[in-house]
Amino acid sequence: MQSAMFLAIQHNCGQVERSSPGGCQKNEEKRGKMKKTILKDWKTRLSYFLQNSQNTSNGSLNMGQNKRGKKNAYCRPTPEEAKSWSETFDDLLASKYGVAAFRAFLKSEFSEENIEFWLACEDFKKTKSPHKLTAKAKKIYDEFIEKEAPKEINIDFQTRENIMQTMQEPSHSCFSAAQRRVYSLMVNNSYPRFIQSEFYQELCQPVPQMPSEPQAT
Repeated sequence: MQSAMFLAIQHNCGQVERSSPGGCQKNEEKRGKMKKTILKDWKTRLSYFLQNSQNTSNGSLNMGQNKRGKKNAYCRPTPEEAKSWSETFDDLLASKYGVAAFRAFLKSEFSEENIEFWLACEDFKKTKSPHKLTAKAKKIYDEFIEKEAPKEINIDFQTRENIMQTMQEPSHSCFSAAQRRVYSLMVNNSYPRFIQSEFYQELCQPVPQMPSEPQAT
């Protein structure tokens, strides 16, 4: 929806510019405000995902520390670490903060089903219990694979049919072809846009230091 609004503004700008130079100034201002709103939305979503991750991993713990006082893996990364995500997509996926940031970005593009499916497959492949494997396979199929599923991913008909035929006795590799397809879509489309985004560029900047208050004498 947000992307559609951008395109509409750009189209209107082109029409006005042809008829009167500088007549699109108001639309340009709207675009600037819209970009700031989207950037703020990414930050809000990222904070939400990180908070949920911390709560899941550490219960009621907060402040990015565990019971032993060790630094939690979800704390804000250094600019150097954030910059390393641009080297390869796998570097980003290896960072829990990087995954959360990328997921927040995809959610702003209304395509978070791709990273959610990929993460679900990673968890699925680590499942040892046959009973849990079957239950997780059905959940993944109902949520991502089935036609008109709530978070249907973009895969071809044959891949979908092959997965459906394995649902009676699912194996750890039953979603492998679909996972490779989704990985390819992310690495070739969403990932480059994420690296070019203002949100990612901001993560690569040093965090401004708050001036210390003068001590009372």
